[in-house]
Amino acid sequence: MKRLFSYGLIVLGIFVVFSACSNQSENKVPAASGDTYFTDNESGVKTGGIKMLTVQTPRGAFKVWTKRFGNNPRIKLLLLNGGPGATHEYFECFESFLPAEGIEFIYYDQLGCGLSDNPNDTAMWDLPRYVEEVEQVRSALGLNRNNFFLLGHSWGGILATEYALKYQDNMKGLIISNMMSSCPDYGRYAAEVLAKQMDPKVLDTIRQIEAKKDFSNPKYMELLMPNFYAKHICRLPLDQWPEPMTRSLGKINQSLYVTMQGPSEFGISGKLEKWDRKADLPKLLVPTLTIGAEHDTMDPEHMKWMASQVQNGTNLYCPNGSHMSMYDDQETYVNGLIKFLKGVDAGNAKPSL
Repeated sequence: MKRLFSYGLIVLGIFVVFSACSNQSENKVPAASGDTYFTDNESGVKTGGIKMLTVQTPRGAFKVWTKRFGNNPRIKLLLLNGGPGATHEYFECFESFLPAEGIEFIYYDQLGCGLSDNPNDTAMWDLPRYVEEVEQVRSALGLNRNNFFLLGHSWGGILATEYALKYQDNMKGLIISNMMSSCPDYGRYAAEVLAKQMDPKVLDTIRQIEAKKDFSNPKYMELLMPNFYAKHICRLPLDQWPEPMTRSLGKINQSLYVTMQGPSEFGISGKLEKWDRKADLPKLLVPTLTIGAEHDTMDPEHMKWMASQVQNGTNLYCPNGSHMSMYDDQETYVNGLIKFLKGVDAGNAKPSL
């Protein structure tokens, strides 16, 4: 049960990439209309937009699951889930908003997640390898600098950041949702800010359980759910947590999560422990939106700072939200995301939200 709602990093991630390029050219492609958004141009047997894509890895070829929703030649939003090791499913709330705006979006389960292949090999849980996986997915789906937005949430935000630093020429816009640009800074925020908001007795018990590595102890989740998750992961009442979110988190790949994040809810001890891209943010030229929330596991001030460091940055602040602010501050989150996507498409590298 411990990992049922496991989220330290949460490394749940959402990211969207923009490229400052040529929507203003004479060859501007028309946006999707109500008549064309649901047009299926795929040949052969119809699969509801689902494609199983082959990705090459150091361990051989594997299949990853993707599903396209809608059709817009200028705005195609690829979604990177968090965890690490969750699934695309918690993004399903977007179906209530993006189709009405004519925004195409693409679900994608990363290797080891959800409906994609699971190599069951910890050597595969590696950030540079995942970057190359995203690039192969982009190429296979025909996404390019004229239409490709990348949204990474939590861990997906780390992946999106790394991808953009290497492949931003392929992008139209980037969205880093609820993920700081430094894991050491995230660890300090968890220890110096979030932990101190807990009842000291509760925190002491949690620390004792973690010190013993007794993560299967039912007391652990019993304390974390009301004292941490309900305050910093999703602030909706626990008995009203959205089904797509609980379904996704209930499928977390524990091997992937622990390898990358580590077993503790407070701080990072896995492969991502020293990941830090603060100094490299000025290299990002692509229009970039950072999304932070008041009650998040990630410092909202850091998210705001990130937007000031990239060349074309915009920040969205969710005053009532936490890590899953697409649910607990939904109107702010979704409206800001839509304005950013449409603003960049209209040629504004720093859209007003």
